[in-house]
Amino acid sequence: MTEKEKMLSGIIYDANNDQQLISERLECKELCRDYNELRPKAMAERTALLKKILGCVEGDLLVEQPFLCDYGYNIRVGRNFYANHNLIILDEAPVTFGDNVFIAPNCGFYTAGHPLDPAERNRGLEYAKPITVGNSVWFGACVTVLPGVTIGDNCVIGAGSVVVKDIPANSVAVGNPCKVVKSI
Repeated sequence: MTEKEKMLSGIIYDANNDQQLISERLECKELCRDYNELRPKAMAERTALLKKILGCVEGDLLVEQPFLCDYGYNIRVGRNFYANHNLIILDEAPVTFGDNVFIAPNCGFYTAGHPLDPAERNRGLEYAKPITVGNSVWFGACVTVLPGVTIGDNCVIGAGSVVVKDIPANSVAVGNPCKVVKSI
């Protein structure tokens, strides 16, 4: 099994010493740099480049610059997707956004994690778990979503939250760790 196959299967893999993964990350980072250097008014070029970076775009989208991701091909966005400045997606595993998702500035979606054992961690080993976001979800500024989290439809995630566990549909959730405080 290749390191990429391990990564996509959610098992421990070597991200730092595998030439295929290194090459794919560097290619994606080049495309992200190109995207971030486009003029803000160059909307057609921005959209075309995002569609080249991302694995699947189902409809209209706007991602304010700067935007960074690791591979791109593991990111899927539904219709009417908007992300404000400084979106970071570490997409070692799939990151799926439903329709009508709105993301405020400085948010991060991180599928990658590292072993607790320092010897394994120091060898550059990591794992990845998918993140799934339903339809009609709004993220406040500076939200962090960690590996393996699913957020249901119609949720609001409050600014500054750190989402470490699943959030059920129709919830307002806030805090560190993020917890449901109200049903919608």
